[in-house]
Amino acid sequence: MEPITLAYIGIGLMVGLCGAGSALGITTAANATIGALKKNPDAFGNYLILTSFPGTHGVYGFVGYFLLRDLLSPEMTWIAAATVFGGSLALALAGFFAALVQGKIGANGIAAISSGHNVFGKSMLLTAFTELYAIIALAFIFMINAAL
Repeated sequence: MEPITLAYIGIGLMVGLCGAGSALGITTAANATIGALKKNPDAFGNYLILTSFPGTHGVYGFVGYFLLRDLLSPEMTWIAAATVFGGSLALALAGFFAALVQGKIGANGIAAISSGHNVFGKSMLLTAFTELYAIIALAFIFMINAAL
């Protein structure tokens, strides 16, 4: 196996898992939205915002690829390939799991809003907390790009 193969495996995991996490997180929140619309259809805008939060993680995986693509070459060393793989895996895992839990938090906020509770701002803030960890992983990709 060539070093670039390891790097591309990491890139594939990063883009794939971040995208999969986003899809699953959005699905969780969207399912809650569908149920909430039966109770309180007037709050659709709030539901939509809370449903969209997990979608950012798929974007982070895609941005990570664009940050690392200039490092990918057939002549890359094993150290560079392992660094790209490790950084990609970090963002893959952070993005996947953060999107999953973000969808769950958003779904709980959606359920509370549909029941008449005035918790949109608080739900949005709590949903955003998990975003930080994917952003930190994306910042790690920036640092890898600068270091190599």
